[in-house]
Amino acid sequence: MHKSFIAKAAKPAAIHLFTVSGFDALGDDPFPGAKALAGGQGFSGAAGQLVIQAGKDGQVSHVLAGLGNGHDALGVAAVSAKLPEGDYTIAADGGLGFAQIASGWADGAYRFDRYLGEKAKPPRLVIPAGEDAEALSREADAAAHLRDLVNTPASDLGPEALQAELAALAKQFGASLKVIAGDDLLRENYPLVHAVGRAATFAPRFLELEWGDPGHPKLALVGKGVTFDSGGLNIKGGDGMRIMKKDMGGSAHVIALSELVMGSRLKVHLKLYVPAVENAIAGNAFRPGDILMSRKGLTVEIDNTDAEGRLILADALARASEDDPDLLIDFATLTGAARVALGQDLAPLYTDDETLAADVLAGSKASGDPVWRMPLWDPYMSDLKSPIADLVNSGGRQAGSITAALFLKQFVSARSWAHLDVWAWRKGKYGRPEGGAPTGLRAVWTMLKARYSA
Repeated sequence: MHKSFIAKAAKPAAIHLFTVSGFDALGDDPFPGAKALAGGQGFSGAAGQLVIQAGKDGQVSHVLAGLGNGHDALGVAAVSAKLPEGDYTIAADGGLGFAQIASGWADGAYRFDRYLGEKAKPPRLVIPAGEDAEALSREADAAAHLRDLVNTPASDLGPEALQAELAALAKQFGASLKVIAGDDLLRENYPLVHAVGRAATFAPRFLELEWGDPGHPKLALVGKGVTFDSGGLNIKGGDGMRIMKKDMGGSAHVIALSELVMGSRLKVHLKLYVPAVENAIAGNAFRPGDILMSRKGLTVEIDNTDAEGRLILADALARASEDDPDLLIDFATLTGAARVALGQDLAPLYTDDETLAADVLAGSKASGDPVWRMPLWDPYMSDLKSPIADLVNSGGRQAGSITAALFLKQFVSARSWAHLDVWAWRKGKYGRPEGGAPTGLRAVWTMLKARYSA
């Protein structure tokens, strides 16, 4: 059971969730004195509002919690983020399904306490009989693992440590893991992965995990694994570099998805591909103006060494395509342009497959995990033209997320492909701390369950 869930509790406090309209239309008190308590503290059901009633023993007995307009499926995170240690049950759901309540609860209860002497003691939500506690826990654990990975500093999560994460995953689920590291990347034809990572202390590597019945549909997951991004010789400013431990957030997303796929035993033949590098600065760092060969045979002129993620993904997507997967999905913390366009919470989705787009968006709606489809606008390929190579690695500032997706598309030959350009981070709100966060994870997982559970 996930650490913020519990199957049974002797005297759980009752949580009453309300939207603004739901509370405004409320007739009878949900518990004695509720309306008077709400009036005295200005409770209206607005997002993040919380009113606590204590019993005679001083312990929490009832909680009024606001969901605003009810559109934020993780709105319950504002509740679990603020409540003290103890056991709680949902007495009024505010119009949310229990899976969304549980996801929000686990999200708000999460704390990254690896480096703290005093460990977090989250409030615990009672999972009622009839709900799939195992599945809810599996999803909460995967999301927490993702966040732990993103929050861990590069001093403790470099390419070698990312390899160890996949090795542990392979051992847990009986999967196989192939590792190609250092100069072997050149011998095995991963030249872009090698070029981006060769200046770092820890050698770059290409990680390939395989699980499942080869007779089942082939699912390929690719995640950007830049464990720290200095920007390379086009070095980032201090503010831009500050949270670049999160630049492996794409790999964290596909690791979490792989946990869910294998833990749920989906009927797929899974292959997980993670190019793991640090984009560092040294005498042998790749340079602006260099022309690099890719695994696919396309040459790339380097316009900006800070556009390194698409380079390592190019080799990874080419490798994944070689096995002719039925479905290929990549996650990457690829562009700041995606954040300018859609902000921290919305995950831009790129695909030419109309059925896949519809299925991911259906998964987004069902899970409440927001995803927004963006165009693979082919006329912008002109921004990626080089007079002396097949491609240039940066299309400039305009439409930066679109041109990055178009760059990746040149290395994909799978029958169905989707790319998600995620931030993997969240600013603090409603009492939740700033840090690593899933973006698009639940939407894609809901889609995969719908496709492959039967």
